[in-house]
Amino acid sequence: MAKKTFFVTGTDTGVGKTMVSAAILEAAKGSGRRTIGMKPIASGCDVTPDGLRNEDALMLQKAMTESLPYERINPVALEPAIAPHVAAQQAGITVTAQRLVGFCRGLQMQPADLMLIEGAGGWRVPLNDREVYSAVPRELDIPVILVVSLKLGCINHAMLSAEAIRADGLRVVGWVANRSEPEPMSCESETLNYLLEHLGAPCLGVLPWSEAADPGLLSESLDLQALFEN
Repeated sequence: MAKKTFFVTGTDTGVGKTMVSAAILEAAKGSGRRTIGMKPIASGCDVTPDGLRNEDALMLQKAMTESLPYERINPVALEPAIAPHVAAQQAGITVTAQRLVGFCRGLQMQPADLMLIEGAGGWRVPLNDREVYSAVPRELDIPVILVVSLKLGCINHAMLSAEAIRADGLRVVGWVANRSEPEPMSCESETLNYLLEHLGAPCLGVLPWSEAADPGLLSESLDLQALFEN
């Protein structure tokens, strides 16, 4: 059974959750740990001879140490690159929090030192007309890693996200600052200093902009001690 399981969310969509998740898996692998990861629901999948495949889920599959069938990593694959609840409606699929929880618990039985569950978009992304994605980590009762994209407005996004996570009764176990754009944001150091002082969770690292998108290289900028110390 996975010893440590974390849910990875972001301050918005497109902030680099997958790249950060893959970098965390690579860093843990580099320290000799067995790792698994999953993206329970993914929209924006490509049609392949093997079925629908999502670029993000494939990146997680490549970064983890354990060999798993794609369908266990991304059990709900949707073709349109739109909000998951809309993509599911268009595909005639009903996605519920309990269904995703079941997939996650099934993978938690896999022996590993670290398991990451990557969400979609931010903390309040809808799954259907009644449920939001945050119901999944709430039901699993697992700590959360927050990915913060370093751009104008990120302080507000990060503080509100952390506030919502804690209001749901979960702990922000750590956060990662990600330079998701080639040009550094204005007043980056001041922004980082504010978040370091006020976000109320350890910073696991500040990832540089990487056009090559190499999780192994980015893993060198991470310190995962906070994830394993308790």
